[in-house]
Amino acid sequence: MLLLRRRSCSGPLLLLLGAAVCLFYQNRNRLRSGPKPPSAVLDVQSRRPPEEVLLEETRRWISSLETLHVQVWSQRPPRRAVVLTGHHLVSDPEVQLYQQVLQQMDYEVQLSRYAETSSLLRTDHGVRGWSLLVCLSSSERSCLRRVSFSHLQHHQTVNLLPRIIEAFSDAGEGLCHFYSQSHLTGSELPMMPHACGLTNQRLQVPQDPAGADRHSPAGAPPPALVAMVNIYVLVTSVKPLTSFLHDISVVTTNQEPRGWPIKLSNFLLQRLGRPTSHDALGQIKKVIGDVLLAALSTNEKQETLSRCVLCYQLLTFTLLFSGSITPVIVQVETDLTFSSLSRDTFDGQITKDLILEDTLHFLSSETQTEGRQYGGCRQTDGVCLSEDEFLLLLQFQRQLKTPSAFQLLYPSSSSSSSSSSSSGPLRVSDLLIQISRYYELHRNQSYITDESEERTNQEPALSSSQDLSEGPCVDPLLRQIYSDPPLTLTPPFSPRVKEYRAEVTFDTVMVRIRPQPVSSACRVHLDEHRGPRMANYPVGLGNSRISILVTDDGGEPEPVVMTIYTVHVYRESRPSLPMFGDHVTCGFVQDCGLLVQPGRSCGLQPLIRTQSSLQTCSSGHVPGRWVVPCLSCSDNRTCDWREVAWQPDRCYHPLVDRPLLQDCLTDRKLLFIGDSTNRGMMYFLMERVNSSLEDWGKAHDTLIYRNLNGGQTLVSYSYYPQFWLEKNQRPTFRQALLQLIDRSRPLVNSNLTVLVVGGVQWLNTNHLRTVREVLNRESLSDVLVLVKSLGMGFHLPVDGIRSLSLKEVQDLYRENQNIITAAKHHGYEVIDTFSITMGRYKEFLQGRCACHFHEVEKFWSSGLSDDTPSTTNTTGTGPELGSQSVVRDTDQEAWPKALSYHVRGPVNQVYSEILLSRLCSKNRN
Repeated sequence: MLLLRRRSCSGPLLLLLGAAVCLFYQNRNRLRSGPKPPSAVLDVQSRRPPEEVLLEETRRWISSLETLHVQVWSQRPPRRAVVLTGHHLVSDPEVQLYQQVLQQMDYEVQLSRYAETSSLLRTDHGVRGWSLLVCLSSSERSCLRRVSFSHLQHHQTVNLLPRIIEAFSDAGEGLCHFYSQSHLTGSELPMMPHACGLTNQRLQVPQDPAGADRHSPAGAPPPALVAMVNIYVLVTSVKPLTSFLHDISVVTTNQEPRGWPIKLSNFLLQRLGRPTSHDALGQIKKVIGDVLLAALSTNEKQETLSRCVLCYQLLTFTLLFSGSITPVIVQVETDLTFSSLSRDTFDGQITKDLILEDTLHFLSSETQTEGRQYGGCRQTDGVCLSEDEFLLLLQFQRQLKTPSAFQLLYPSSSSSSSSSSSSGPLRVSDLLIQISRYYELHRNQSYITDESEERTNQEPALSSSQDLSEGPCVDPLLRQIYSDPPLTLTPPFSPRVKEYRAEVTFDTVMVRIRPQPVSSACRVHLDEHRGPRMANYPVGLGNSRISILVTDDGGEPEPVVMTIYTVHVYRESRPSLPMFGDHVTCGFVQDCGLLVQPGRSCGLQPLIRTQSSLQTCSSGHVPGRWVVPCLSCSDNRTCDWREVAWQPDRCYHPLVDRPLLQDCLTDRKLLFIGDSTNRGMMYFLMERVNSSLEDWGKAHDTLIYRNLNGGQTLVSYSYYPQFWLEKNQRPTFRQALLQLIDRSRPLVNSNLTVLVVGGVQWLNTNHLRTVREVLNRESLSDVLVLVKSLGMGFHLPVDGIRSLSLKEVQDLYRENQNIITAAKHHGYEVIDTFSITMGRYKEFLQGRCACHFHEVEKFWSSGLSDDTPSTTNTTGTGPELGSQSVVRDTDQEAWPKALSYHVRGPVNQVYSEILLSRLCSKNRN
């Protein structure tokens, strides 16, 4: 114990601190008792204002505290933090934040679900081997059960204060527990008694009083304040009470029912003006301080049960302003809550993370003192500081001095001292008040010569959430990458690591991304210089890449890219169970996740195979279904999805082996017009006929390939529609078709000339009439026309492109049927790609439209790899068409040693094989 005598100080082992406190105490009494016998020093001091003398003596005492702090810190214990995650995943931003910040603060971090599962908390009342314990919301009960707060050591910190939690717990129907334990009535405190626990009804902001207008004319009195404001409070000690409020609040008004985060002082200043806003902030502090004092005064019997000096508790106070600057507390929660902020924009999580990070830094003042002794109290006629009290004073002083996002709530510098008018002994609460007054006087009397270096949190500095938004981007780093669903990044996110990988399950078809920069002077754009700061990304099967550009948008016509982060996302294939024994055959037309045809069944259905012989299909639009072997049709996880195949009803599409395909395409010219899905079929055909694909590109213009099939086959392609151009500058379909025909001449008016037209969703019956008119005018009426019908895509809510509702997708199915009918009327062949893609719409590959069922891979290999589908089949009479239908052709020439490409995608392969089958059917000879 540390002894502070009123007249003389002796006994403490730390003489420096003892002498300073003694001097402070003696001068304090001298100011109370009037002038002393004349002396030069006393005469000078007696002529100085009492506040000035008190300020000087407090400064000396604080200087001694800081000196002792350095001595104590030189022997700090090891720093080990335990974070109990509860139901939070390791990938949750809150868990990642604690890991990242604590590791930056030199903590060794251990993650565990609950206290019972942590190796450090299982024994010795859960208080050995750690210095910081963080219990996330879903693990609080586990912490309170397992950890004995009465056995905590001086250097240990927990983010819970049991007395606070109990005081504001729900005693039934939202009644605060401390109300039920006291004789308070609702009128004695500026708080609704039923403000604790989860409320069943949503808190409502009252209507603005008559005449209250946000946009008052200049010179008019400020409007009445009507708003719901969430204030975030940090309690760092229960007895005596010390608490702080964060400078960020969340505000909801009738004009803006969706809450928004804003600096509290800025909000009050905007709504009330300068003098009134200062008074309103004072009222907020008084209201919250009065409620905290009342709540803690009702359960003081628990004081001996807890001796955690460095523990803390974060709370959310919801304040209602109804026209007065004095608010009423309508809800208190012993956690940080952001229910009024939008989940879609991650505003709640971002604000929470900023406050949590500010809290960790604010509490990081180095007050660990394990193994130190501070002497004993030899007499009772004096002030005795226990070790706990000394640590409290030391922490309080460091927190007030250090710039932060928190400002003092209680005790305020205007709080009354219990011994301010008597000569009784000083209490710790008195010392806390004197420290707070010192820093306020220090600021008000301009004792600080360099405010930028000596700013205290009596006038809060800009926090991590309040960076300057003007000026250059000098710190082009990300604070965090937020995603929904949360991505588990490898390596774990760190601002200075620029490249990450993540894996998602098959059912994750879209990820929402919002990167947050460290500095608000920097901007974030996704994928390109002018890209959005937040976006939905379709996640195709296999690999996808998300580029995050941190830019400086000021001072230049175009944003200047300062840093690029890259996230590689791998989406798993559909879970598959290999078939080793008996199985059943299941079929499906559509997925239950997207009912394109409401009148038909969805999902897997038992399929009974017929024993009768099947004939070859007479068209490419014969209805069919996907079939797959499963252990049970009621569980798609029991299926071998490697064997899924397309089966037309009562017929089959014969596979065309490579020699027959080369012969079939000899002396023929194939003209493709359409979008990238049409181009994917073209490249599949080129690889099949040549056994390799040596030329490939994402062309958006006209291409001519003359080296196909040993120079005996020509393939040409024209991209349509050119959606990136302004509508008045886009070539019409007629113009694009005529250009393709002219570039491909000479052409023969027979089935030796083939026109393949179609795409995802732009094609309609008018285009087919245009095809007929152009071919007739160009004397090509007898050429073979194959129509690729519509396909699935644009069904996800992706930013920047159109997104179809369920009804619009269903309308698309009906339009597809109209296209098939019109094509048959004109005598054209149809490949019904809509029915084929409908059941496997989740199996799209890269691309924002979620409409690509193919992608092209690059190879440098000198031979075919074992997992590379070859281009020749050995069986052409089976009823199903699947990705396993094509096997390696070992009799053909080896894979070229130069750079080659391979078109992959089982769905694209199916309808492309149907295209080849229709090109080379027997009646074409």
